[in-house]
Amino acid sequence: MTLKEDSKIFYIATGKNIKKYRTLRNYSLQVLAEKVGLTKKTIHRYENGEIKIDVNRLKDLSVALDVTVTQLTEGAYEKLGEVVEESENISLPIVGKISCGEGALAYEHIEGYELTPRTWLNGGEYFYLRAKGDSMTGARIHDGDLLLIRKQEEIEDGEIAAVMIDEEAVLKRVFRQGDMLVLQSENPAYPPIICGANNNQNIQIIGRLRKIIVNL
Repeated sequence: MTLKEDSKIFYIATGKNIKKYRTLRNYSLQVLAEKVGLTKKTIHRYENGEIKIDVNRLKDLSVALDVTVTQLTEGAYEKLGEVVEESENISLPIVGKISCGEGALAYEHIEGYELTPRTWLNGGEYFYLRAKGDSMTGARIHDGDLLLIRKQEEIEDGEIAAVMIDEEAVLKRVFRQGDMLVLQSENPAYPPIICGANNNQNIQIIGRLRKIIVNL
């Protein structure tokens, strides 16, 4: 099956969204295919924009990926030159566990999605973490609060960031001292974590804290 050029542009954009949310869900092609009753090859062709996706199939994919059809077609209509009124909010994943395989982040467990005003975002990729424990109470971050994180590896000295330490994502204030990284809690009961060239821990900055949603 071949697509006209304008339709192909639409389905390429939609396919990229399908792949993005499949990756966020940490679903393989096979897993997503089984959820919607298709073959792995068909999902692959959808993601590459090679074949048309009918409306009912798009709904099935949105249910399987726990997103809206609007999210799956985000940016696609604009590719056709059509003006689509952008919603004020966007659903962002609440990530329960993150892995950093081969330098790439993967969201291994998504607890759900949080409707987020677009005015809070300024380019880039965003996600939520849920605060755990009391190590950042001095920054008014408490257990259970939702933390809006902008995915980025570089931050300014003294900013609060989400940091992967081995296989755990934690929130710390980050300082650089020469070739050392100092991860500072906002609670005097917790000593700073000092990471240097000879440290055996696997440390990676994964994002900057943008906003705290207090758990009431």
